[in-house]
Amino acid sequence: MRGSAPGERRGGRQKGTPNKTTALLKDAILMAATEAGGDDGLTGYLKAQASANPGPFMALLGKVLPMQLAGDPDAPISISVSWLKPE
Repeated sequence: MRGSAPGERRGGRQKGTPNKTTALLKDAILMAATEAGGDDGLTGYLKAQASANPGPFMALLGKVLPMQLAGDPDAPISISVSWLKPE
């Protein structure tokens, strides 16, 4: 049996390629959420979750937003969350 250099890949998936089970599960979750959103699809479902479960939704939002935002100091970036209403 021949040896390989340290770090050399010898087979399997390409680095970064998700396995089929993960891809299928992700597709199924997105399809279910899209159908649950009714006429508004995935956006409708996410809006409903934002209202019904704001804590977990904000955690999800934190994962999908970029880690660092940069903008023009003379025109700062502003985020408006319109579905939150002060009580």
